[in-house]
Amino acid sequence: MDATETVADWIIDRPKTVVLAFLLVTALFAVGLGRVSTTAGTEQFTEGTPAQEAFEDVQREFGTPFGADTGTTQLIQTDRNVLSKAELLATLRALEALSERPDLRVESTQSAAGQIATELDPDVESLAEKRRVIDRASEAEIDAAVVDLSDRPSFTDIVSDDFNPTSATASATVAVVTHRIPAELDEGGGGGGEPGPLTPIQLRARGIVSPVDTDIRVFGQGIVAAEFSNVIADSLLIVVPAAAALILAFLIVSYRDPVDLVLGTLSLALTLLWTFGFLGLTGIPFTQFLIAVPPLLLAVGIDFGIHTINRYREERVTGATVETAIRRALDQLLVAFGIVTGTTVIGFAANLTSALQPIRQFGIVAAVGIAITFLVFGLFLPAAKVASDRFRAARDLPAFGQQPLGREGSRLAGVLSGGVAVARRAPVAFLLVVLLISAGSAVYATGVDTAFSEEDFLPPEETPAYLEDLPEPFAPSRYTVTRDIQFLEDNFEAVQGESVTIFVQGPLTRDTTLESFQKAQRNPPDSFVSRGRDAETTSIVTVIRDYANESDRFRALVERNDVDDDGVPDDDLRQIYDALLTSPQRDRALQYLTESRRAAQVEYTTEATASQEAITADAREVADRYRFEATATGQVVVFQSIAALILESALVSLATALLLVAVFLIAVYAVLEGAPGLGLVNLVPIAVSVALIAGTMRLLGLSFNAFTATILSITIGLGIDYSAHVVHRFADEYDGRPDDGDPFPALQRAVAGTGGALTGSMLTTATGIGVLVFALTPVLGQFGLLTALSIVYSYVVALVVTPSVVAVWARYAE
Repeated sequence: MDATETVADWIIDRPKTVVLAFLLVTALFAVGLGRVSTTAGTEQFTEGTPAQEAFEDVQREFGTPFGADTGTTQLIQTDRNVLSKAELLATLRALEALSERPDLRVESTQSAAGQIATELDPDVESLAEKRRVIDRASEAEIDAAVVDLSDRPSFTDIVSDDFNPTSATASATVAVVTHRIPAELDEGGGGGGEPGPLTPIQLRARGIVSPVDTDIRVFGQGIVAAEFSNVIADSLLIVVPAAAALILAFLIVSYRDPVDLVLGTLSLALTLLWTFGFLGLTGIPFTQFLIAVPPLLLAVGIDFGIHTINRYREERVTGATVETAIRRALDQLLVAFGIVTGTTVIGFAANLTSALQPIRQFGIVAAVGIAITFLVFGLFLPAAKVASDRFRAARDLPAFGQQPLGREGSRLAGVLSGGVAVARRAPVAFLLVVLLISAGSAVYATGVDTAFSEEDFLPPEETPAYLEDLPEPFAPSRYTVTRDIQFLEDNFEAVQGESVTIFVQGPLTRDTTLESFQKAQRNPPDSFVSRGRDAETTSIVTVIRDYANESDRFRALVERNDVDDDGVPDDDLRQIYDALLTSPQRDRALQYLTESRRAAQVEYTTEATASQEAITADAREVADRYRFEATATGQVVVFQSIAALILESALVSLATALLLVAVFLIAVYAVLEGAPGLGLVNLVPIAVSVALIAGTMRLLGLSFNAFTATILSITIGLGIDYSAHVVHRFADEYDGRPDDGDPFPALQRAVAGTGGALTGSMLTTATGIGVLVFALTPVLGQFGLLTALSIVYSYVVALVVTPSVVAVWARYAE
C-alpha cells in the first residue's frame, strides 16, 4: 500500500528525524503532567443523573439537618462499659480538647456523657462544667441518671444496641461534634468522596483525640474523603511497580537483547507519558476508574512491541538486510496494527454511549491512549530499531537473542498449531461445540447482578497481611473508614436502616394536603419500617404534632382545624403554617416545608435488610400515591439508579462495539483483501470470548459495578488484538503463497509465525493487568482479574477457534 510504503521510506531514510520528532512531542506532553488532577468517590458517577439532580433539589430547598454552614464529626468510643465514670470523663476530655482548638471551629457537641451531666445538674453548660459534674458524681448517681435517660431517643440513638438500662451499661457510644464551616467554603466535607473543608478539620481532630484516649476514634465524611484520595495513590504505588517488575521479567524473555529491551521499555514509557500529558492538557481528572488505563496501554503496547521485533527478526534470520527486514515487517504490521487500533479504539470509544461521566471519560482516555500506542510502536519503535541496528553494525557490536519466537519447526510452534490440526479434521463439528458452549455461557450470564455503593471505592475492612508487610514507601496507609462504617451499622440501630425521601411539589396549602401525606404512608411496602399500619416517617406532620405537644395555644389551633380528629389539620393550613413558621420550631419546620409552601420532603425509614433495588422500587410506588408531583430520591435511590445505568451502559456499549467493529472489519478486509467475509471471521473469536467472560462473572459471583461495567467492551477492545493478528497474517500468507487454494499451509505459517509473539504478549499483559488484584480497592481487583481472564480467553480462542473459522470460510468462500 502506498501509505505503508511512505511510512517505511521515512523510517528507513530518516530514522533519527523520526525519533527526534517524537522526543520533541514528548516534551510538549510533559507540560500536561504537572496539570493532572485527581478525584475520587461516588460523586463522579452520580453527577448529572436525574436521581442525583432530584436529591440536590431536596438539599437546596431544605438544607441539611445541621444547617448549610455546619458539618459534623463523630467520635466512636468503645469499651466494656462506655457509661462508666472513667469512660464518660474520657469522652468529655476528648470533646474539651477539640473545643479548645479555634481552627476546628467547634460550634456544639452532643454526647451521652454530656446528657448524663445535664441530667445530674440541669444548670451546667460548658464541657468543663459537665466534666466536673461527672467527676464529683458517684457511680450510683451516674447509673440513676442513665436509667432516667433510657427512654429518650436523643440518648438511646447514640449508645450501642447492647445498651442495658438496668445495669447502665453499653459497649459503644457516638459523640457528635458540630463545626462551623465558613460561608465561602463548600458545605460539608468530602461528600461523595470529594475532599472538602471537613477533611483537614477531621484529620487534625484525629491527631488531637488519639493521645487523649485510645478507645476513641474519629469518623466523618472528611475522613472518608481522605481515604478515597489516599487509596488511589496507594493502589498505584503497589500496582505500578508490581506490574513493571512482572512486565520487565517477561520482556527480558521475549526480547532477549538489552538494546531491544531498552527500546521496547522506552516506547512504553512514551505511551504513558503522552497519555497522562493528554489528561493534564484536557483537564480530565485522574480517578480510581482510570487506574486501569496504564495497564491497558501497557497490554497493547507490549503486544505491538513484541510483534514488531519478532516480525523483524523473522526476516533477519533469512538473511535480509536491516532495510529489507523492516520494510517487510512494516508492510504487514502497519496494516495489522491499524486494524487492531481501529477495533480497539471502537471498543473503548463505545463507552461514550454511557450516561455516566467517569465511564465516558474512561472511553475517551483509553481510545486516545490506544491511538498514541499505535503511533509510538508503529513509527517510533521501528525508527529507533533501524537507528540502533545500524549503529551496532557500524561499530561491530554484538546482538543477542535474535531468533524469533515461535519460528516454524520450534517446539512452541508445534504446541500453538493444535488449533490448525483440529481445523483440518472437523472444523464444523468443533465450531458447533464452541457455539453451544458460548450460547450456554451467554444465557448463564443473564443472571449477573449489578451494584453500586460507596463501599465499592473504599479499601477492605482489613488490609491483607502481605500488603501490610511491604516496606516503605510501598506500605499502604492505615485505613479505618470501612471498619468504622461496618461497626456503626452493626452496633447502632439508628444507622442500620437507610432512608428515602419523597420530594413533593405543588400548592401545599390545600386543605387535603396533610391528609394525603397521611394516606400515602398507610400500608407501607415490605422494605419500609412500619409502626402498626403506617410507615415510619418524618415530615411537616411530625413537626406539627411535636409542637402541638409543647404549645397549648398551637394545639388548640390544630384541634380547631382537625375535622376528623386524627391529630392532622385538614382545614386552613395557611394559618397552621404561619403559626408554625413564627414559632420556635421554625428552623425545624423549614427542613420539611419550604417557606413558599410549594415544596415538602417526607423521609421514610427503610429496613436494614432490604435490598437497594427493592427500596427504590417501593419508594417510587409510594411516591405515586401522592396527589401532587412527587419524586422518590435519597442516596439509596441515587445509587440504585446508577446501578441500573451501569447495566445499561454495559449492554449498550457491548452492542455498539460489536456493531461498529463488525462494520469496520468487513470494510477493511473488503478494501485490503477483497474478502469482506474475513471481517466476520475476525469477529467470531471475540464474540466467543465475550460470552465466556460474561459467564465467568456469574460463576465467580462478580457483579457489574462501576469498574467491571466496561469489561465486555474491553474484552472486545483487547481481545480483537489476538484474532486480528492471526487473521491478517493468514490473509497475507494466503495471498502471497496460495498453495493451490489450500488454506492450511498459510494458516500453519500464520499461527506459527504470529503465535509466538501472541504468547509473549498474552503472558506479559495478563500478568501486568492481573496485578490489579493487589489494589486496595476490592472492585479494582475484580476488574484486574476479569481483564486478565478476558486476555487469556481471547488468546486461547484466537489460536484454537480461529483456525476452524478460517477453514470453514475458505471452504465456503470458494
